[in-house]
Amino acid sequence: MSAVLETAPVPVPAGPGFWRRARRHPSFMIGLVLTALLVLAAALSFGWTPHNPYEIDMGLRLRAPDAKYWLGTDPFGRDIASLLLVGARASIIVGVVAVGIGLVVGTALGLLASAKRGWVEEVIMRLADFGFAFPAILSAIMLTAVFGPGMVIAIVAIGIYNIPTFARITRASANAVWGREFVLAARACGKGTFAITIEHVLPNILSVLIVQATIRFAIAILAEAALSYLGLGTQPPQPSWGRMLSEAQTLLFQAPRLAVFPGLAIAFAVLGLNLLGDGLRDLFDPRLARKR
Repeated sequence: MSAVLETAPVPVPAGPGFWRRARRHPSFMIGLVLTALLVLAAALSFGWTPHNPYEIDMGLRLRAPDAKYWLGTDPFGRDIASLLLVGARASIIVGVVAVGIGLVVGTALGLLASAKRGWVEEVIMRLADFGFAFPAILSAIMLTAVFGPGMVIAIVAIGIYNIPTFARITRASANAVWGREFVLAARACGKGTFAITIEHVLPNILSVLIVQATIRFAIAILAEAALSYLGLGTQPPQPSWGRMLSEAQTLLFQAPRLAVFPGLAIAFAVLGLNLLGDGLRDLFDPRLARKR
């Protein structure tokens, strides 16, 4: 029986074999490259930008792209390329923290519901259903009415929106693991519910959570852009892709590039994370892994 406990497997380990399969998976590789570019842009903005993204110079208003201003300037004379680089930083910060809130809290609630069952599971699932009634934008509007707009409010709103999703996915995945032979063997050996959850259930659902976190990251970037577009998210002078779109809407015919560049940045960031999530889902699936 101890041998059964020692060989309880995580579905697909991320070892050398994983990376061999990953290199042959086009969706994963494209998503990885696009996501790496997003992270690189944000990291680069901490140390270098072509120009100061906070410097306003009305004499440079709506300057066309040239050798000095690669993507031109906005209505306030700020360099668009610099704004995009710093805007990537805001998107990543909001995405990582908001998804982290949903992942930690939602996973804990889902594991608790799966381990306890009965009325505890029922209460947690009904609370999750209640949480689905408050999307990120609605939550942000309510929080803004009380605390005022800002990046922190956007993070909290998106984080709260992510909790029910992770709770439901964790609970469903954990329920399947609780019926596995190695969990029954652990029970027979006298292990408690908490020990089984941490040592056996959680490791076996990590791949599902990683895939979901990647996909929710993409949704968080879209939500942050939408909140900033509405004036509820990242506030001036901090650059934001969503607010760049909002500022460009009155100049669509005069300078369409003002909307095109941040729109493309959002599209490529979301596309990259979605492709990365789809690729990870395929690679973590043992049935698909054997085919590659």
